[in-house]
Amino acid sequence: MLVAIATALAALIAAAVVLVGARSVWAPGSAVGFGIPHTRPDDPAMRSWLAIMGVRDIGTGLILGVLLIGATTHLLGWVMLAAALIPAGDAAVVARSKGPRSAIYGVHLGTAATMVIIAALLVLA
Repeated sequence: MLVAIATALAALIAAAVVLVGARSVWAPGSAVGFGIPHTRPDDPAMRSWLAIMGVRDIGTGLILGVLLIGATTHLLGWVMLAAALIPAGDAAVVARSKGPRSAIYGVHLGTAATMVIIAALLVLA
């Protein structure tokens, strides 16, 4: 039962990451909530960085999707654990940029913690 719930949550994370990435590529203004202060999506350089971030997110979500389809639960768990470093690193970037705590803890570290819990459930199954 826990494995099925963890797998469904992993699928939800994968889909959410793809959607967030797509929004960053096609609607850079949506990425202001990432947490870096003074982000101006109308700045061409910032738009480029947001597009890079979006492509990274889309790729990460698709990798998780492929693992959901073809890998073992155990392997999916280990990859989820490794992928949790991405939102944890994002939290560190936002913190270093003196971004809002809501983005640091609520968005990035919350996502990382959720991914670690899902990973633990999958690895230990």
